[in-house]
Amino acid sequence: MPTQIFSLPNTKPSWMGLTATILIVSMGLASCGKKDESPNPSAGMAMPVSVLAVKPTNVPITAEAVAQTEGAKEVEIRPRVGGILIKRLYVEGEPVKAEQEMFLIDPVPYQIALQQAKAAFEAQQSRVEQATREELRLKALLTSQSISQRDYDNALSEKTTSVALLQQALANVKAAELNLSYTKVLSPLTGVSGRFQLSEGALVSANTSLLTTVSQISPIWVRFSLSDSEIAELGGHVAGKNVKEVTLILPNGDEYKKKGALNFSASQIDPALGTEQLRAVFDNDDHQLLPGQFVRARITTGTRNGVFLVPQTSVLTGDQGKFVFVAESDKDGKVVAVVHPIKEGGWLGTDWVVLGGLKVGDKVITDNLIKIRPGALVQPNPLSAGSTNSNNQSTNVK
Repeated sequence: MPTQIFSLPNTKPSWMGLTATILIVSMGLASCGKKDESPNPSAGMAMPVSVLAVKPTNVPITAEAVAQTEGAKEVEIRPRVGGILIKRLYVEGEPVKAEQEMFLIDPVPYQIALQQAKAAFEAQQSRVEQATREELRLKALLTSQSISQRDYDNALSEKTTSVALLQQALANVKAAELNLSYTKVLSPLTGVSGRFQLSEGALVSANTSLLTTVSQISPIWVRFSLSDSEIAELGGHVAGKNVKEVTLILPNGDEYKKKGALNFSASQIDPALGTEQLRAVFDNDDHQLLPGQFVRARITTGTRNGVFLVPQTSVLTGDQGKFVFVAESDKDGKVVAVVHPIKEGGWLGTDWVVLGGLKVGDKVITDNLIKIRPGALVQPNPLSAGSTNSNNQSTNVK
């Protein structure tokens, strides 16, 4: 088989292009073999931070808890007599006054029963009059010895029995009058009415059928509980005599305009929950609060002196607990960030209460906390009022 010979195209080499290519590759290899010796522009530069020079202050001793409102008095409206419910006499959800008529039960059967009781009373009253006349007549005959003592004793017993039956008939009349009055179902207290549970024309049973409810909401009660640790921080068992005030925080975060007073504290800790049940009372004339509403109750028992307040965003959480960064001068005179573990005492508004770990004049760093490390150089600037930093690290809520 004949050998095939392949020939390359007849091209002339470009020595200028080849030389340029070799030069570029050589420069690239040389640059790859060297280390990046350009200086770090941030090396040795101090981080600008805002600082707050802390000073002692006095804060109230408080504790907050989730609470729920309830009517000071809440009653279920049930009929005292049975019958056909003819009419509802109130507007659902509207305020009602004590002794206001709310429902009407068919009164006709009870009117008839009252007439029968009155007729029986009048008949028995006639028997008493007859027995009295007979007793007086036989008494005169006994004096003249015209009858025996037995005949007179029988007449006297008849009179006594008739009087007793008259008292029974009178009681029946009063019971019939009472049952007739019960056909008008009245509100036992002033409050806010609830929803009508049945409908007009329904047959209701005495003392069992639920018609509606009425809640007294002025004043209104607020129920809440505190753990045994919170009670210890407040100074021990919480009672009305050692509570200065009770403040209510509404669901929108606003404080209720009126202060409350503690009107109940349990005498023992609930063994199942480890909490003490408490209750406070608040004026609610404008009906701003409604039963069943979830709010927060803040109880104040006294004042804690000589503590520090730092912004919530300046307090961080580590393995050993909460801490802050403080701007301090090191041995070389440079201002650096130093970690200070703190003992916190809860929140007060937008600040943490610091019970220990700081001293007067310490400059607590309040911003750029994510970028700071222990010992980092910082450039402290006084904290301006209302300044915030969106990069601040969030803290745990106590």
